[in-house]
Amino acid sequence: MRYTQLGRTGLKVSRLVLGTMNFGPQTDEADSHAIMDAGINFFDRANRQL
Repeated sequence: MRYTQLGRTGLKVSRLVLGTMNFGPQTDEADSHAIMDAGINFFDRANRQL
C-alpha cells in the first residue's frame, strides 16, 4: 500500500480511500478485516441515513 501525508497534520494515510456508506450491509466481517489488513487506513464514513 502506498501512503501520503495528510496536509500538515503529520498523518500518513493510504492513497486509496474506502467509502463506507454501504459497507456494513454489503460486506461481511471477514471481508471487512481483509480490506483493513491490506493497509487501507483512510475511510470516508459518509454521515448520511438512507
